[in-house]
Amino acid sequence: MKAQGIAGSVILAAGGLCPLMHIPIMGNWNYFDIDIRLTIAFYILVVIALVGSLANKTGLIRFAGWGAIVLALITLAGIYFKAHDSFGFLHFRKLVNLAAGLVKYKWGWFVILAGSLLLITIRKPKVIAVNPM
Repeated sequence: MKAQGIAGSVILAAGGLCPLMHIPIMGNWNYFDIDIRLTIAFYILVVIALVGSLANKTGLIRFAGWGAIVLALITLAGIYFKAHDSFGFLHFRKLVNLAAGLVKYKWGWFVILAGSLLLITIRKPKVIAVNPM
């Protein structure tokens, strides 16, 4: 359980540094470029997962995994709505969708999902009771 929790935390931390979206002219963005408050919340979840794995707290590790998935979904929705809102000054709906379609999601989301799935699939260790005779 400890090794799986540490591996999930490391993969989750690496996923936050991977490119998450590509904006033309500006390049690839990770969590630090998207929003610093989201970055702080994301890495607090990574630290919670790491502390939970070092303390053998299964509930804490799963909480961090589910929290990372929820935070990633909130971030994805925020990016989508911000991209469509940024081009709201254009009066033609097709032109707005074309301009917002230039913002592309990158492969870093899969790394975050892999780390989160590793964290939420942790099981409690089995305790074998020995009957003294």
